[in-house]
Amino acid sequence: MDPQTPTGMSRRERQIMDIVYRRGRVTAAEVLDELPDPPTYSAVRAALRLLEEKGSLKHEMDGKRYVYLPTTPRKQARTTALRHLVRTFFNGSPEQVVNALIEESRPSGEELDRLAKLIEQARKAEDGG
Repeated sequence: MDPQTPTGMSRRERQIMDIVYRRGRVTAAEVLDELPDPPTYSAVRAALRLLEEKGSLKHEMDGKRYVYLPTTPRKQARTTALRHLVRTFFNGSPEQVVNALIEESRPSGEELDRLAKLIEQARKAEDGG
């Protein structure tokens, strides 16, 4: 299974990757500080090492510390995760996604106007103009 897909990671690995993407670069101690219900420092280091073996992270040396960085740009990872989410929970339907977002987030009138503009831009792009 592709380690870059959400289903290729454990819950804890996804939590760690969320922290890495949010911060950009992290040490094991920084991950430990941000994890909910944190495990031991050794467990965090082991998880970081495993994510590196899977190809999700790489490390650089900062003195004697390992600093971990994602191997996949955030935008690419977001696209992969979004595709997986749409396929898994919305039968591949953008309409179902938008409907769920509107129902769950209750966007303001301004947000709805911006969404309408995005839809209109997509419609024009599809029509070639």
